[in-house]
Amino acid sequence: MAVVLFLAVAFAPFLTPGVFLAAAIALVLRVRKQRPILVGRLPDLATSALVAVMAGAAAFGAYSWGVMSGFYILDPDQMCAARGAQGDHVVTRWSLPVSAQCVTSGGVGTELAPGWVNPVIFAGLVLLLLALVTGTLAAVRRRPSPG
Repeated sequence: MAVVLFLAVAFAPFLTPGVFLAAAIALVLRVRKQRPILVGRLPDLATSALVAVMAGAAAFGAYSWGVMSGFYILDPDQMCAARGAQGDHVVTRWSLPVSAQCVTSGGVGTELAPGWVNPVIFAGLVLLLLALVTGTLAAVRRRPSPG
């Protein structure tokens, strides 16, 4: 199981842009067919699912990019030296928010994860949650009432 998780995180930065792009194209084609767009109506279940796939792909791709930016085969001193940090280092890692820092004995930290990673993760998770709620509401409203 750990190998599958590692492979998913390792390949996600390369695969998630394709998933995002495919869902975006499908969403554009779907919206073009639904003219005129009625403002104030909830999108249907399929539209919400496409938005959820896009948001999930963006969040997972950014997460895996951030996690992999602090994962190197090199030892921590070589990894930190490659980023330009001088001195003795201890590498600290956080899963969420994503962070990998080279911390010197003097307490100075150099962040290894790019600054855009955490905002994309949190925005993607919020959009994913909103799309799931909207899709659920659309499915509940579409269901015929008993009686």
